Amino acid sequence: MMRRNRFNQALVATMLAGATLLSQFTFAQDSSKTSAETKIRNIDGVAAVVNTGFVTRKEIDDRITALQKQGAKLPDADTLRKTVLERLILEKIQLQNAEQEGEVVSNKELDKIIGDVAAKNKLTIAELKVKIVASGTSYERYRQALRDDVIISRYREREIDRMIKISDAEIDNFILDRNRELAGGGKVARSTPAVKGEPEEIDVGQIFIPVDANAGAGAQAEAKKKAESLLRDARGDVDFLQLGAMAAKDNPRIKFQELGYRTPDRLPQLFYEAIRNTGSGQLANAVVKSPAGYHVLKVLDRRALVSGASDQQVVPQESTASTPQNIMVTQTMARHILLRSRAGLTDQDAERRLAGYRDQVRAKIADFAELAKKYSEDGSAANGGNLGWMGPGDLVPEFDQAMNRLQIGEVSNPVQTEFGWHLIQVLERREAQLTLEKQRQFARAAIRERKYEQAYQDWLRELRDSATVKIINADDPAASPR
Repeated sequence: MMRRNRFNQALVATMLAGATLLSQFTFAQDSSKTSAETKIRNIDGVAAVVNTGFVTRKEIDDRITALQKQGAKLPDADTLRKTVLERLILEKIQLQNAEQEGEVVSNKELDKIIGDVAAKNKLTIAELKVKIVASGTSYERYRQALRDDVIISRYREREIDRMIKISDAEIDNFILDRNRELAGGGKVARSTPAVKGEPEEIDVGQIFIPVDANAGAGAQAEAKKKAESLLRDARGDVDFLQLGAMAAKDNPRIKFQELGYRTPDRLPQLFYEAIRNTGSGQLANAVVKSPAGYHVLKVLDRRALVSGASDQQVVPQESTASTPQNIMVTQTMARHILLRSRAGLTDQDAERRLAGYRDQVRAKIADFAELAKKYSEDGSAANGGNLGWMGPGDLVPEFDQAMNRLQIGEVSNPVQTEFGWHLIQVLERREAQLTLEKQRQFARAAIRERKYEQAYQDWLRELRDSATVKIINADDPAASPR
């Protein structure tokens, strides 16, 4: 249960993000199927026809009202209305396509997801229903909106995965670059910059502080403050990506990455505008705000675009001496006791219980493995909580960080992660060679992350262009006559 699966975690986070914020329940729209006669009767309420479906003016009004209630800084009324309409159109297209391809979420699956939402908010299902109704929507409408969100998320991930192509040569080049970086003490040799006016590629690093576009003013301000603090820190004598790694350890929601060499047209437009005149090794002057959050950007390198030197370039044969079989990593064998986050178990109760188990083990009046078998709520309980040999990145950051501070045989204080509360004991450590397959898995995931944003934007454009959309009357609120 504790092994990191980045794809599944990202998908679950996408499914639950809007649902866990109870103040956003008014986003839930009634997307139940209506008869052709009802569509005709209510044609005056239609803002746009989308293929065989439609977006109503009431849907736009409800979405805008929800944004206003959350105190988000919003554009002028006309711009906001057009933006919300376009978002609803894209959602409608994705849902239609997903349903045509047979993407479904069963009632059993939906019940499990709603149970997870309730547990994350420390609520029972009955309490969650009360919160939903109090927010101004019905429980059935909430269920349908959540079902639609899950269907769209699964469809989107599947379709974008089909678009992202990663060759063996790209993986080989990625590993080679990392090995050169290790051999050079963490520094990669930079290329000759392009002559003014010639095509170039730019390698950009970013530290990303996510915040929902619909979050309140307080959350927005807090994220911006954190981003500006990181920008100030990055101006000092510090490695940019290491700074990102430290920030991510403190707050696992913060992400950092090197985007890799890209031509300007393959960079997000917001990023390129921010670093257009920024030299190699320099930071963007200010934090960049996007719909997803705040970005701290640094130009790691700029180089001339060499004809034929693309991501498909084949690794030279002489590079095989640097293959990752020679890379050594520290692996840890540990065991844990997990108390999962759920309704009826407060954080204080979980900490108190685990502290009691810790004291018993330290006093040698109880065996850690026996306590794990009896009390742990993880799949490893039957094995005394033993997780086996774990390497860097195999576990969620909070667990990994706490585990790495322990000596062999030592028992941690209670540790909180997204899974719940843990008590950890380190059993053994060893130095092991990082296998080639492990390196290739990491490289593939990193390359996919680089390519994802561009693929996502391309995919949205293709969806919109291929759909039949007719705007009828989006300007007037639902209560206004045509």
